[in-house]
Amino acid sequence: MLNALEVFTTVVVGLMVGVEFSVAFVMNPIFDALPEDSGQLGRSHGGRMLGAVMPFWYIGSLVLSAVWAVAGWHHQGTGLVVTAAALLILSVIMSILLLVPINNRGKTWTPENRPEDWKEQMNRWNRFHYVRVAIIIAAFALLVAALA
Repeated sequence: MLNALEVFTTVVVGLMVGVEFSVAFVMNPIFDALPEDSGQLGRSHGGRMLGAVMPFWYIGSLVLSAVWAVAGWHHQGTGLVVTAAALLILSVIMSILLLVPINNRGKTWTPENRPEDWKEQMNRWNRFHYVRVAIIIAAFALLVAALA
């Protein structure tokens, strides 16, 4: 049963990393290259869509990692899982304090109501997001290493 939990947790976190990596290095560059207001509209829609799903994914990944750490407390690799869970906690805190407030504003913007500094706010969101992606990649790598 512990093996199934380990694999399931690793897959869930790995998929989350893939989505967030794709947002940072595929989707946002595509949106930024679109003409006129298309990129801003794409970001707003993405913010609404992913903003509805990602809280459950982040919290679910954290809970799964915590359950793995508790269930496998006396097994090899538990320190790696605990460290991964700590990184996932950091990613949730970053999300709540830094990324979600910007996302909540951005997902309501249209070309008619967006603020003048909307590009600066999106650039700030991108910078925070790059850090968050690095953190969840590190958490994922630790979970993979704990499987070995």
